[in-house]
Amino acid sequence: MLSPAVTPPEFPTPADVIAAAIDHVGALHGLPLEDRLWLARHGQELQARAGEVLFEEGAPAEQMMLILKGEIHVRRQHGGPMALFIGRTGQMTGLLPFSRMKGYGGQGFAVTDCWVLAVHRSKFDEMLRAIPSMGQRVVSTLLDRVREVTRIEQQAEKLSALGKLAGNLAHELNNPASAAQRAASSLVIELSANRANRFKLINLCLTDEQIDAIEAWERNIFDRNALLSGPADSLLANPVKPSVSEDLAREEAIRVWLNALSCPDSWEIAAQLAEQAVAVADLDELPAFLGPAEICVLLQYFSRYLRSTRSVETLVSSTARIFDLISAVKAYSSMDRAPILEVDVREGLDATLQMLQSRIGSVRVVRNYAPDLPCISAYAGELNQVWTALIENALDALAETEAAGGVGELRISARIEADMLLVEIGDSGPGIRPELQDRIFEPFFTTKPPGHGLGLGLDNAMRIVRKHRGHLGVRSEPGDTCFRVRLPLDQLQAY
Repeated sequence: MLSPAVTPPEFPTPADVIAAAIDHVGALHGLPLEDRLWLARHGQELQARAGEVLFEEGAPAEQMMLILKGEIHVRRQHGGPMALFIGRTGQMTGLLPFSRMKGYGGQGFAVTDCWVLAVHRSKFDEMLRAIPSMGQRVVSTLLDRVREVTRIEQQAEKLSALGKLAGNLAHELNNPASAAQRAASSLVIELSANRANRFKLINLCLTDEQIDAIEAWERNIFDRNALLSGPADSLLANPVKPSVSEDLAREEAIRVWLNALSCPDSWEIAAQLAEQAVAVADLDELPAFLGPAEICVLLQYFSRYLRSTRSVETLVSSTARIFDLISAVKAYSSMDRAPILEVDVREGLDATLQMLQSRIGSVRVVRNYAPDLPCISAYAGELNQVWTALIENALDALAETEAAGGVGELRISARIEADMLLVEIGDSGPGIRPELQDRIFEPFFTTKPPGHGLGLGLDNAMRIVRKHRGHLGVRSEPGDTCFRVRLPLDQLQAY
């Protein structure tokens, strides 16, 4: 049903002029003049100004439209402003004979002034009898339209997946990047403070014996912490943490000890020493070889050294985390690699989990990989798309469990079974209803609300698995849903 804004012209165009314009419609080019005149006389000439709505989304489709002049855009209102179709001068669109189209898939509006010839569905049978070649032309147009809509929907699905990947990656990068930024700021502050007070250390004029005693005292602190915390690469490895009350008590005792010596910034020094598990008994050793003023300067520099070293370690661990994420992205997308290669499926599964880490949250992930799992020849990037689709579906299902206050479980296993590589991705969600299990692999079928999915994820996964000569299936019941992917091990079987 077309909008009332689309009206016949005040002065109808002669049939021969309309027939000449029809010859410029791609699908009808070369149609004999008498056939074009039939369309001109039996169709309804319509006009619409730029910006006017021709039809609304969901309205019944009853007209075949020949766009003689202008441009029409069709946009879906539910699920985002995604362009479904752009109709330009010379195209045949709308409801066509043999089409199962019931309603318009989006809102159609004129981008420029439009001149359209509309043929009502009630005249389709008469048109096919009067114009023998019309059936073939219509079928060809229908096939082209199906291919174009499928291409657009698949592109939208890929963009949606890319957006999710970018969001997950940004979330994962934010934490180490923020930590590195804080550590760098702290390090600048500490270096600046030590630069301002460097002459205090010079003016102490310590003897060799005092320097040796200070080094022995500091080494004892570090060695003791390393012994309590076990083997560690970090110089500042902390021992097993005592209770919060014990930490506060130690820090307060150190602060009181420092105040007795009139040390400046005692609260700052006390916090750093307490974190390093320094006790008042350790401080009591210092007066044996240093005076009060020397002790204050020494502890001030020592506390700043501790803080600076921790900042450096945070920078190292944060940048290492960023490097790991970049490596995971390269593994996930198979950058800098040939399309077909020997693929370690376990690496692909782990890289996918890392990409989706921000969505996993409190979900318990259980991995069960066979130790002797061989590599297979495959398109690595495409297989990762399969793992992404299946894991995202599992996380969507587990969201209901988490919303109810429970803890969901994501199970991933990989093993050899009957000369095939079997990957199972399961979840403890509510399951898939039996009547839907045969339909979930259909293109454009989705149980998600509008705007949350196009129904192409599992269809794309199925096509990729079949491309690898494999099989994708599902079994589901409440509390246990499992997708099973079987891939051939032998190269000759796969390709």
